Amino acid sequence: MALILIRAMNRKKALNVLADLERHAKLTIDGKPKTVSSEDVYEVTKRVIKQKPRDDIKVPVLVQVKENTTTSIVNIRKTHPPAHVIVISEEYPEYEGLMDVFEKAKVFDGYYSSKKNKGKK
Repeated sequence: MALILIRAMNRKKALNVLADLERHAKLTIDGKPKTVSSEDVYEVTKRVIKQKPRDDIKVPVLVQVKENTTTSIVNIRKTHPPAHVIVISEEYPEYEGLMDVFEKAKVFDGYYSSKKNKGKK
């Protein structure tokens, strides 16, 4: 499973990225996306992009997908999401802390999977 951080300028863009993860990147969202605070993801963002993160990000969302990190990165690179998307691997020291944040975070309302009930055997 991969953990994906979406940093969007507004709610609509965050919802579009979530839909794009399923439709275009062909990833399977596991559970519900969660809203997190900008402070909770600032250091991870800074470490991954190797520069100071943008200040105009208003909607940070964490989501788990069933696919592994490599598959997630490759598939997302083929898309053009309307927000900043970071795939966080278990290799990052912050991964466990983000998983704790994810578990306690509030559900990001408004997203409903287009894959729900599809493919069930």
